[in-house]
Amino acid sequence: MTAEGVHTDISRLLEILSGSGNNYNVDKIKDAYAYAAELHAGQFRQSGEPYISHPIAVAEIVAGLGLDSDSICAALLHDTVEDCKDKTNLKDIEKRFGHDVAVLVDGLTKIVFLQVENKEEAHIETLRKMLLAMSKDVRVIFIKLCDRLHNMRTLSAKPVDKQRITALETMHVYAPLAHRLGMQRIKQELENLSLQYLDPYGYAEVKNDVEQRYGRHTDFVEQTRSEVDKKLRENNIPFTLEGRIKSVYSIYKKMYTQHKSFDEIYDFYALRVIVETELECYTVLGIIHEMYKSIPGRFKDYISTPKPNLYRSLHTTVIGRYGIPFEVQIRTREMHEIAEYGIAAHWKYKSGAQSKEDMDKKLEWVSRLLENENETRDPDEFISTFKTDIFQDETFVFTPKGDVISLPQGATVIDFAYAIHSAVGNKMVGAKINGSIVSIDRVPQNGEIVEIITSNASKGPSRDWLNIVKTGEARSKIRQWFKKEKRPDNILVGRAALELEMKKFGRTSTEAQRQEIVAATAARIGYASADDLYNTIGYGGISVSKIAARLREEFDKVVRPEPTPPPTEAGQIKISDKPKHLRSNGGIVVDGERGCQVKFAKCCNPLPGDGVIGFITKGFGISIHKVDCPNVTAAMQRPEYVARWVEAHWEKDDRESGSDVYEALVQVHAYATLTVLADVTTALADMKVLLLQVNTQKKSDDQLIINLKISCKNVEHYHSIVSRLKALKDVIDITRGYS
Repeated sequence: MTAEGVHTDISRLLEILSGSGNNYNVDKIKDAYAYAAELHAGQFRQSGEPYISHPIAVAEIVAGLGLDSDSICAALLHDTVEDCKDKTNLKDIEKRFGHDVAVLVDGLTKIVFLQVENKEEAHIETLRKMLLAMSKDVRVIFIKLCDRLHNMRTLSAKPVDKQRITALETMHVYAPLAHRLGMQRIKQELENLSLQYLDPYGYAEVKNDVEQRYGRHTDFVEQTRSEVDKKLRENNIPFTLEGRIKSVYSIYKKMYTQHKSFDEIYDFYALRVIVETELECYTVLGIIHEMYKSIPGRFKDYISTPKPNLYRSLHTTVIGRYGIPFEVQIRTREMHEIAEYGIAAHWKYKSGAQSKEDMDKKLEWVSRLLENENETRDPDEFISTFKTDIFQDETFVFTPKGDVISLPQGATVIDFAYAIHSAVGNKMVGAKINGSIVSIDRVPQNGEIVEIITSNASKGPSRDWLNIVKTGEARSKIRQWFKKEKRPDNILVGRAALELEMKKFGRTSTEAQRQEIVAATAARIGYASADDLYNTIGYGGISVSKIAARLREEFDKVVRPEPTPPPTEAGQIKISDKPKHLRSNGGIVVDGERGCQVKFAKCCNPLPGDGVIGFITKGFGISIHKVDCPNVTAAMQRPEYVARWVEAHWEKDDRESGSDVYEALVQVHAYATLTVLADVTTALADMKVLLLQVNTQKKSDDQLIINLKISCKNVEHYHSIVSRLKALKDVIDITRGYS
């Protein structure tokens, strides 16, 4: 050993192994240490400590999780292939320590340093590698988390700029991963350590408040422990009693994100009762509620409805002496191990229930994230999905059959439908919550019963759903449907989008040149053909803005710059009097057109907030369509019309002010009751929405279609109107436009 707490030998590691009660291959672990010490000889950390101290510390944390001998060996060797390339390689590792150790070291080597603030392709590729490594052997990420934990414990040795980058990466990627794997002990320490570098003043302020509050209530904590201990002994229940104070980061998060005062943190103090059986958990719950007055709405049963990260426990908040609230957590010993170590506890409880199939099921979310990543090339969206799917708090809702479905908070009934099955989502025409019909953007709450209404006559999901859903799984399945069912339409929409983008470059190009440019751009980003790129843009797999820079580079290679006009005077260039943008009537800006008149196409009735495109008509100005209008899609197939499409967009001020009123077509699918039409028109009147036209048609014996033309300010206003109408009891579904 060198400095205090820094180990250069494995004496402490061997003590941990011997005290664990597990049957470790100590000789193999000693050999791994000797090999790592030999390879890292002469290497030092930025703190000046011998480098070997780091893999030893990581191995000690890994051993504390109860992982197996191969994991500990991999922890000792995890930096050798990367940092000692001239001395060893994976073949040497495999020959000396076996295939499993080599696979683990390889997986750890491939997880390169992740720049959280860099959201380009490297970011998504690094996350993909991490998820791939997890899908092959979850022990890789266990060891990586231990590696990161030790790096965070010693982060003070790094330069200040590196400290912030590492802390950001830890907070945004590694702590959420630990949370999703159920490894709460590691997650909490990573969060606290990260906060010290990201907001040192906020951390110090909360830490000081915690110490002062605990100091004032030391007697309360001890008395409460004593009271509960005595009562449980009287009831002859074998137990272990622990106390805890809420972590600094958890309090900081509630104070600064939920705008709560320090005194509003009800679970600041907590007692944890660990018993032997589930039955004893509920018995202890009854005893606690007999002893103290419970706070309504503060009881959670995670035993009957476990969290997706395997967490199981009973939580109740009660009022103790002096009116001080505190939380009581009740769980079995096995539940406690899983709560502390998550999936890693598998290595401590290798029962039949913990088979490989069961482990694979618990890691299904990794496969889903990888599938979602394959549907989008947008790094920002993938990172957003990653955070939502692994870190968002859960909402537990029920199917009509009583099955529990876990959704991220904020997820809609559309997300619920796709969580059941893609076929359910694709055929969805409506939803009920607790027996009442609701709008499809409704967010279900804990404990609600959600029923999805489906129809074989459904035309499939709407593109608008991509802007409504919360989960990456639902977004991916919607895109898969459009990718499979609407490829011809997608190609036309994608081609039109790229044509418009190339018009921004300010130089005239031929059809042949544009085809060459798009083909080269597609090849650069990994698509087999231009049509594949068009298709991906069309179904929303990638946005034009993400490839605009590459498109411009290829454009500049193919289309030469136009000659510069001669100067009119010395040092001056004549500027064209043709305006770049001209505001036309209706709040529309059409590029490069002077004094143009616009009209809104009746086929799609675009609203402010919709993506729009202009078509130069003969004698009637410019017709403005939605970019996904079926007529636009069809016209794009006719070469003689290509030159007549122009870029258009909404004037920002008009779109946001909502001063103009536009027409919107709404088709209401409803049950044929005596009051449904009156209900719809009354709802519109209550919202002060002008009804311009209405007619009905029979759909079936018990259903009808109500076609409405209404006044509307913009897309947001339209969605609010639709949401209100969908809440009516007899309304099944609403679509925009007439079919």
